[in-house]
Amino acid sequence: MKVSEVMTEAAVTDRADESLLQAAKRMWEQQTGSILLVDGEHLLGILTERDILRAVAEDRDLSTPVSEVMSRDLVTVDPATSLRDAARIMADRWIRHLPVLDGDRLVGVVSQRDLSGLLAGALNEPQALEQLLGDSRLTRDRRLERIEAGTWD
Repeated sequence: MKVSEVMTEAAVTDRADESLLQAAKRMWEQQTGSILLVDGEHLLGILTERDILRAVAEDRDLSTPVSEVMSRDLVTVDPATSLRDAARIMADRWIRHLPVLDGDRLVGVVSQRDLSGLLAGALNEPQALEQLLGDSRLTRDRRLERIEAGTWD
């Protein structure tokens, strides 16, 4: 199965000067965990729930522009990427939202929510679940290792 089969339309803005408060309201209204920032069709960055949470934890003002806290060093995939590869990238890099680019053009996003929906279906098929789990370590165990090592950012 390919990313193109499960990706969703990305919440997008071209306003990097938008405040954290405005962005959070937009995310709430659209019931999404991220906003992708673009200049035309060029992807500039992503603002996620975690970025907003980090900004609040750092005592930043909610009028802070999105451009000051968004992630710019993005990992992306193309529509032909396998879901297994996309899920591995997301798990290895602790990414909840993975932009999908066709060349340089943003075409969608794959989220943990998209993948968990597929997993819920696989839970009814023991062989599919066994293949899915394979030899990977549980995410919970990997998260605990990161917390203990202090490498969560």
